[in-house]
Amino acid sequence: KEEEEPEEEDEEEMGHAETYAEYMPIKLKIGLRHPDPVVETSSLSSVTPPDVWYQTSISEETIDSGWLSALQLEAITYAAQQHETFLPNGDRAGFLIGDGAGVGKGRTIAGIIYENYLLGRKRAVWFSVSNDLKYDAERDLRDIGAKNILVHSLNKFKYGKISSKHNGSVKKGVIFATYSSLIGESQSGGKYKTRLKQLLHWCGEDFDGVIVFDECHKAKNLCPVGSSKPTKTGLAVLELQNKLPKARVVYASATGASEPRNMAYMNRLGIWGEGTPFREFSDFIQAVERRGVGAMEIVAMDMKLRGMYIARQLSFSGVTFKIDEVLLSQEYVKMYNKSVKLWVSARERFQQAADLIDAEQRMKKSMWGQFWSAHQRFFKYLCIASKVKRVVQLAREEIKNGKCVVIGLQSTGEARTLEALEEGGGELNDFVSTAKGVFQSLIEKHFPAPDRKKLFSLLGIDLTAQSNNNSPRDSPCKENKIKKRKGSSSDESESESDASDNEESDNESSKFLSSGDDDDFNPFRDESSEDDEDANSNTNSSFVTSQDAVERAQQMKKELLDKLEKLAEDLPPNTLDELIDELGGPENVAEMTGRKGRVVSNDDGSISYESRSELDVPVEILNITEKQRFMDGDKNIAIISEAASSGISLQADRRAKNQRRRVHMTLELPWSADRAIQQFGRTHRSNQVTAPEYVFLISELAGEQRFASIVAKRLESLGALTHGDRRATETRDLSRFNFDNKYGRNALEIVMKSIVNLDSPMVSPPPDFPGDFFKDVRQGLIGVGLINVEDRSGILTLDKGTWLFRKFLNRILGMEVHQQNALFQYFSDTLNAVIQNAKKNGRYDMGILDLGSGDEKVRKADVKKFLTPGYSTSGHVELYTISVERGMSWDEATKLWAEQTGPDDGFYLSLQIRNNKKTAILVKEVNPKKKLFLIYRPNTGKQLKLETCADLKKKYKKVPSEDALPHWLEQYNSSADTCTHAYWRGNCKKAGLGLVCEVGLRCRTYYVLCGSVLSVWTKVEGVLASVSGTNVKMQIVRLRTEDGQRIVGLIIPANCVSPLVNLLSTSDQS
Repeated sequence: KEEEEPEEEDEEEMGHAETYAEYMPIKLKIGLRHPDPVVETSSLSSVTPPDVWYQTSISEETIDSGWLSALQLEAITYAAQQHETFLPNGDRAGFLIGDGAGVGKGRTIAGIIYENYLLGRKRAVWFSVSNDLKYDAERDLRDIGAKNILVHSLNKFKYGKISSKHNGSVKKGVIFATYSSLIGESQSGGKYKTRLKQLLHWCGEDFDGVIVFDECHKAKNLCPVGSSKPTKTGLAVLELQNKLPKARVVYASATGASEPRNMAYMNRLGIWGEGTPFREFSDFIQAVERRGVGAMEIVAMDMKLRGMYIARQLSFSGVTFKIDEVLLSQEYVKMYNKSVKLWVSARERFQQAADLIDAEQRMKKSMWGQFWSAHQRFFKYLCIASKVKRVVQLAREEIKNGKCVVIGLQSTGEARTLEALEEGGGELNDFVSTAKGVFQSLIEKHFPAPDRKKLFSLLGIDLTAQSNNNSPRDSPCKENKIKKRKGSSSDESESESDASDNEESDNESSKFLSSGDDDDFNPFRDESSEDDEDANSNTNSSFVTSQDAVERAQQMKKELLDKLEKLAEDLPPNTLDELIDELGGPENVAEMTGRKGRVVSNDDGSISYESRSELDVPVEILNITEKQRFMDGDKNIAIISEAASSGISLQADRRAKNQRRRVHMTLELPWSADRAIQQFGRTHRSNQVTAPEYVFLISELAGEQRFASIVAKRLESLGALTHGDRRATETRDLSRFNFDNKYGRNALEIVMKSIVNLDSPMVSPPPDFPGDFFKDVRQGLIGVGLINVEDRSGILTLDKGTWLFRKFLNRILGMEVHQQNALFQYFSDTLNAVIQNAKKNGRYDMGILDLGSGDEKVRKADVKKFLTPGYSTSGHVELYTISVERGMSWDEATKLWAEQTGPDDGFYLSLQIRNNKKTAILVKEVNPKKKLFLIYRPNTGKQLKLETCADLKKKYKKVPSEDALPHWLEQYNSSADTCTHAYWRGNCKKAGLGLVCEVGLRCRTYYVLCGSVLSVWTKVEGVLASVSGTNVKMQIVRLRTEDGQRIVGLIIPANCVSPLVNLLSTSDQS
């Protein structure tokens, strides 16, 4: 134990930053204050944007009446100013607005269009996600006094010239289009038969007006990830920009760069391409992703320095945030475990039937893709259903307390309801179970039991003789196909890209998972080619077996459906319908979703399906009407789905009648943080009387934490990027669920390998598991296809792609409740062990470090300035030498001690003596209820880790101050230049090798590179890589010096300083 203590102290040397700083435009002095407090991340606030030389043409009236606030005018001015410059390749430079919800991005964009309109650039194109947002665009233009600018929907035009007569001769104004309409084309041909051609013709080659890509993260997936190809939309967005090099491009997205990959189409920012440090987008991505989250923050800061980026956010102060874990009832667990058993047997049946009928590889591949995607949706619906009771209970309480409730869902399950309706011939006798529908449609459409008739005709056997009695059997199949069309179209209508999005995301995972699935799922298929030869040689006998096989497969299909029917009695109904019903029916609940109808229970207890639209209101406008009813206080509960989560504002607006405080509950955390932020942005916007409360309902199912983990990750990188800082979302405590990082993947690998005995476990399994943990969990994992059993040898192999965290979490939902929880516990324990190891070896990536925010004293010792070539404006970097003092002198200690009152407060000495010395510490009680103490040490000052009373008493005893004095002074004085190891042991391994050891030193020196770091990025990379290897994280640090100056930059390791200085000074002369 002897040497542990001093090492432990140093685990978290630098505190984490407070993340946001109040925001006020610095260089621009026009306009009225924004109606709410606005913040930006502290790393962004440490750099100032360039000077303003552009004079806007927007009228005094607009400015003085506050139609555009100071913040919005600032963005408009910088965008216009940036648009006057050109990139090295001759394209006009673009501007990125990274403002979050509530800063009024819509008005800013309207302002940019208006500014250009006043200068005679009267045509503009505005892209967004959904057609409903056209109304918002019109409203924004109206609100800033530009009502003469008309907005036309692209998809309402006929194909052909937009300026032609049959399109109403539109010569000027704004064309509003969705990303999906950009790839539309007409079948009839003609010169302008695609939307893209129409637009290009309307703009003209020399077009220098505005093109806005709003919510532009939706145009993502341009950059192929893994095997996914760039999407058509992404390519169209790129082509539009390439064909119109003079256009004034504005990218707008609150989550603009939550992932650097989503920036692929932002080629007007001039971060990559000719004349920049990165030749191609891919070079940029590699550089950034390899260096961790810190790198993106540098990119954001650099863009702000150059005047091409602005990112503010409504201050989240006042917003409360809690995670509510829902306990599962006995019945629920029983039902869940039954479902698990059914899925496991279904997997076996699918496997057997596929082998029986000898399905070909391609068919099997798509079958497994469908299977796992349905598997995931099924359990997702079950997870959500477990929370309905709790939500209803919470919602009723909140309404009693005079608040109003917004409930966020991802998907509505409409397609399943329609299928059930059709089967019942338009009659329903109960709420439809979405989960059942998913499973049923999987079995009906994808179970490998082909139709006899088709099969026979394939085998060349003439069936005309028997076809009559066979036809009825054939028809349901056809109907099924048609049915699917109907169901899917209702789901995938443009406004509700919900289900399709969901499936897209599921398939995204199943795409690159299932590519490995089939061959693995069936390891013995490949060896058994001898059957095939035998089949060819003797059609007759094979015909008999196949007929037999088909019969057996049909039989299996029927059995599965029967079992499902039996299970269905216990399956939960459609969440959305049940929620509305429990909360008092449609007359009390405002529903803002993309579905066309709903299932309601009538007064007499019967159940029927009704259309959502009322007589005088078409479905498109319905959501807007419902929103109004909520804002007017006619309804105090709103339920929103994905479809509604763009562009609908539900905050406690000062202008709305309903000013109750909003409580925003999410039942399923969205797949991605983009969506999470988007949804929270509905209730947290500008001009509100009270800030909302967020409640996340997470059930104790292991995989649920996964949704939370993905969101935590996305929120983290959101914090990291969009708002230049990763601690941004940490005040909102989701970080404990973040496993999807390299430590998580490493831990997962150890877990899986230890279960199939390929590796020894790092930690012991959960002690309270009933039964043999490894054996049971192994069985469970075989059941969800993560472990495969070789048929003949019984050898266990891990499925391909098991290391994909998302796949692991998706799949373990299909294990029995106690198993998945134990497995998850085991995984979490392993993860903690992995992280502890990383910290011990100094390999842990902490995000941005903060110096000088706490009790340390930060001084600038030296600064060197270098000009960087190739930059128009402030192109220089500075290398600061910073000294940080973090100890606590005896005077400070006694001063602090004099203020203390607690019975256990005061000076303590260690019981243990090392190297003839004792440790002196000062202790202060901070949490009397839990008996937690804060500790101050002479060499490192205040410690981050709180100690419990028991731990304290184990190692230390309380002494009068005069006894502590000599020990305190000794350590304080020695720690100015002697590391802890030398102090306690008399020697230090590192110092013995002639290296610098800084553990436990009171004064430390850091070298920090600031300024346009991006422009010298490749040089810095080169130096770092040659000296300390390629995988060293770029450590970003934020300093506040004693005189209040803020510095943010890269820490340059001491051994890289002189080579870097040489390199920079040589390029400086040039």
